[in-house]
Amino acid sequence: MGWLNFFEPKMKLKHSFGRGINADLSENEEEEFNKSYEAFEAKDILKGYEYFFKSLENYSNGTSNKNIITTHEADRLNFEIFQGSAKISGTITKENLYAEAILTKKSSANVALKRLILERNYQLTYAYYFSDDEYIKLKLFLDNITMNPQKVFFPLREIALNADFDKEYTKSEFLDIPIEDIEHLSAMNESELQLKYNFLHRWIDESTAKISTLPSNDNAAMQSFILLYLIFKIDYLLVPKYGIFQKSSKKVQEYFSDENATVEAKNEELRVYINKLKEMDFEEFKTNFYNAKYTFNPLEKTSQEEIEVFITESLAKIRWYKNNRYNQVIPTIYNYVALYILYNYGLHVVLKNLLHTLVEIQDPDFFTSLGYTPLYNKKNSTFAKRAIISRIDEIIAPHQNRFKLLKPFGEKLNFTSLNEFSNSFYLQIKNLNFEEI
Repeated sequence: MGWLNFFEPKMKLKHSFGRGINADLSENEEEEFNKSYEAFEAKDILKGYEYFFKSLENYSNGTSNKNIITTHEADRLNFEIFQGSAKISGTITKENLYAEAILTKKSSANVALKRLILERNYQLTYAYYFSDDEYIKLKLFLDNITMNPQKVFFPLREIALNADFDKEYTKSEFLDIPIEDIEHLSAMNESELQLKYNFLHRWIDESTAKISTLPSNDNAAMQSFILLYLIFKIDYLLVPKYGIFQKSSKKVQEYFSDENATVEAKNEELRVYINKLKEMDFEEFKTNFYNAKYTFNPLEKTSQEEIEVFITESLAKIRWYKNNRYNQVIPTIYNYVALYILYNYGLHVVLKNLLHTLVEIQDPDFFTSLGYTPLYNKKNSTFAKRAIISRIDEIIAPHQNRFKLLKPFGEKLNFTSLNEFSNSFYLQIKNLNFEEI
């Protein structure tokens, strides 16, 4: 890191973005995980779980988010794991682990929800739904005789992610059924919600205006980029929950999975949905947001090779549009690429933070409104070059001991225009080397 960059402010996010965990793992995460493995090997079961939970604890600006809370009671360990709308409560003894998450009251559930829950039991590997005298719950039971950190990670991840998803789905699809055990959620600041609502309308209007400038013939693919980019942008920057999240996810899934529908028909489906978002009043809009803690990333880890292929294909499409002089859609595609990757792929923290930095540069108005120092000035088309180079150094440097070939690349970027900058940024992302030697 250059000595001038040493005095640049560190990257500190005051807000959550996207679907992943917006927090840092403990600096001792790997050490705690290894200690957990050793304790399980020595049959010190409770100590093994204690170290394991410490490896999952995450932090914001050096302060624990308390996403996992443990308490000792004689010969048992009680715990709570927070994952969005879900709170998983459990007890561990030397012999077994029991955990559960409350969905709703049994008396509140209708036939449709009960049928859905039965179907969900066939889809789950480790956890399953049941009902006691009062609640419908998702539960998990593990035998600790041959337990190790790998064996406990995936069952706990399954119950946490599915409890969160099912509570959100129930809230959005079964409007008359209240979800329970959500006292840990906190309301979002009203002024921040109003800002997000205003940007939602601004982005929809901008997208509609851009589509109107496209050539009248053969513009379906260009419209797709604009409409999908808008949905990815809403998801990553506004971070809606409940109904907006569920419906947006469904629209994206339908777009990419329906091979029989034409691109024009798919675009129309997206356009109808986006218009419904625009018609939503503020009172309904703000019911789709809350602040919460998260423990597990919902996306599976993606190989660097897969990301390289996607970037290569995307840049080839941009070159085609450039060669055919469809210049109005090129900035949108450059923005689309980063948000597509953040939406669809489970990323190493380095890659996630780098792509977030690119998004921050590409959309300075939104981040400035949230109180961040802008990295790009749209009016003057100028970059905060030193701050950007420093940010890239700061993201990569802590991981160079593990990945010896991982190098900062800020000095190699092209700062002549936003398009050229984005292009050079993606080329550098492609060249990142996460090989451990």
